[in-house]
Amino acid sequence: MKKITDLQGSFELHNGVQMPYFGLGVYQSEDGSEVINAVKAALNHGYRHIDTAAIYDNEEGVGTGIRESTVDRKDVFLTSKVWNTDQGYDTTLKAFDASLERLGTDYLDLYLVHWPKGEISKETWKALEKLYKEKRVRAIGVSNFLQYHLEDLLTSAEIVPMVNQMEFHPFLVQQDLIDFCNSKGIQYEAWSPLMQGNIFDLDVMTELASKYKKTIAQIVLRWDLQKGVVTIPKSSKKERIIANSDLFDFELSKEDVELLDGLEKGKRFGPDPDNFAF
Repeated sequence: MKKITDLQGSFELHNGVQMPYFGLGVYQSEDGSEVINAVKAALNHGYRHIDTAAIYDNEEGVGTGIRESTVDRKDVFLTSKVWNTDQGYDTTLKAFDASLERLGTDYLDLYLVHWPKGEISKETWKALEKLYKEKRVRAIGVSNFLQYHLEDLLTSAEIVPMVNQMEFHPFLVQQDLIDFCNSKGIQYEAWSPLMQGNIFDLDVMTELASKYKKTIAQIVLRWDLQKGVVTIPKSSKKERIIANSDLFDFELSKEDVELLDGLEKGKRFGPDPDNFAF
């Protein structure tokens, strides 16, 4: 099991970059004061990882939040993603520049291909490889890539993706995909770890929360980390941002990790990578 220490702990990517294993996702956080205050609250509390994307339309606010926080930019692991309509070699390079301008930074820590889009994603990946070689981004990866998407990408890639960000929760474990990523040195990362709120309706989660004297969110987020999965729960509320990070004074037993693994249903609450409307 990968070592879990505290809120600022990290997992090492295959290129040696340290990626904080816990961060703030800002999907659906409105640009302006909402996302600015969320980012500031997270960073000032001790978070060191912020995940956004061009399509979230809040990169400007994220950049402002970082600058207005008490944390230096160099100490923040900042992720963004290229959207589907910008995929392709030249258009990805332009999209990257536009993201940097909106974020008010001259580099990213991680840049992801947001969704697989067939052959054009190979050209997108070549653009990410160029950005990486030019040291404009510290790590590159993908999001929502299933095993066959990854296998196809690897037929032409010079650089193996450092990260694959996937919908991940007890109803969608996809252990075979995790194992494949691990075999290639690709760090698995979770989005929608709380099942878009549906996690709170599960009796087993209520029972585990009572057993460990923790919240349901804390139980499932701790499970993510013990699975070796980077996780980025989203919230715009300071109290929840702080509570979500209270994960380092307990450990789930091996049996309880396996109990949550056993809830796998192959059920998605977000889009299916095979049937996503581009």
